[in-house]
Amino acid sequence: MRQHKLRMGMVGGGHDSFIGAVHRKAALMDGQIDLVAGALSSNPAKAQASAQSLGLKKERSYDSWQAMVEEEVRLSNWERIDFVSVVTPNHMHFPITKAFLEAGIPVICDKPMTYSLEEAKELVRIVRNSQQVFALTHNYTGYPMVKQARHMVQNGELGSLLKIVVEYPQDWLLAPVEKAGHKQAAWRTDPQRSGISNCIGDIGSHCENLAHYITGLEIESLCADLSSIDNRPLDNDGNILMRWENGVRGILYASQISAGEENNLKIRVYGTEGSLEWHQENPNDLWVRRPNQPVQIYRRGNAYLCEAAQRASRLPPGHPESFIEAFANIYRNATDTIRAKAAGEEPTALETDFPNEIDGARGLAFIESAVESSRSDQKWYPVKRFSL
Repeated sequence: MRQHKLRMGMVGGGHDSFIGAVHRKAALMDGQIDLVAGALSSNPAKAQASAQSLGLKKERSYDSWQAMVEEEVRLSNWERIDFVSVVTPNHMHFPITKAFLEAGIPVICDKPMTYSLEEAKELVRIVRNSQQVFALTHNYTGYPMVKQARHMVQNGELGSLLKIVVEYPQDWLLAPVEKAGHKQAAWRTDPQRSGISNCIGDIGSHCENLAHYITGLEIESLCADLSSIDNRPLDNDGNILMRWENGVRGILYASQISAGEENNLKIRVYGTEGSLEWHQENPNDLWVRRPNQPVQIYRRGNAYLCEAAQRASRLPPGHPESFIEAFANIYRNATDTIRAKAAGEEPTALETDFPNEIDGARGLAFIESAVESSRSDQKWYPVKRFSL
């Protein structure tokens, strides 16, 4: 019999963390999870203050993630956390995730999965050896109409694919806000904490993941032009030509310096028999176009959608669902998989519909290939591969 509520722990995500608050809201949305423990900051005083504000018991509020692992595994099966969410800056993802997985505790981790591709390759091996559930919160895969788009591509409704155009413009780094104490900007523009890329690592990786999720295709080679304004050490704008499998061509544009843009992620997929278009800022609609036919708009929450899209909806048609709900869908599927495995059952295909360690390693391979391509004089740069 599957356990009902799961006990959640969190590493990072203190009271001034944007993404930590998003993860908590998403995890708690369906009433199936309780937050019971945390090491919410690398600063012990801040960790304790954050835990108190969230109502965590003092004995389950830890001054470090190392202490959290050590103490949680000592608790009985009916007390210890069932999984942990890792919402720290990128450079800490690997050691924290490794420690919890090797302690037998499933992990839901914010993206990108690790600091480097080498860490990603090692983490894939660790996940497989631990046999624990690992989920990566590429949250845009959680939107109902993205799942509908994937279903339509998989069923051949667009015919043979020809072209993928995906873009994600923002403007939040147009000014050097990191110098004014902006926490998110400070660590994302720091190579020691963010990795070898800022823009492509942060939002360009969402573009790659979204395109792969919908089409199932791998990028074979790319031609990248990454740049940075104000002499920052990491890129904040990227333009990439891509060659996918089966001769499919593509364009990826990711930018944090596009004036007036907020979070304008959008994707268009073109095939021989039709095309589709989805906008993150208007996420409840999926535009479908076919030659010599009127444009169709598929809308979230309707009975004509595929099973995965319907499972991902909580409200009737016409009531908007969006960002937090998409995160919540990843949490629901990942924790349903955790429950199934704990009960000795095989999770369903709908339950295992969440980004995993392979998606994470693919993302790091893309990031590093894009950075190296931009630095190279080689026109078409092969995308790095990894083996299990």
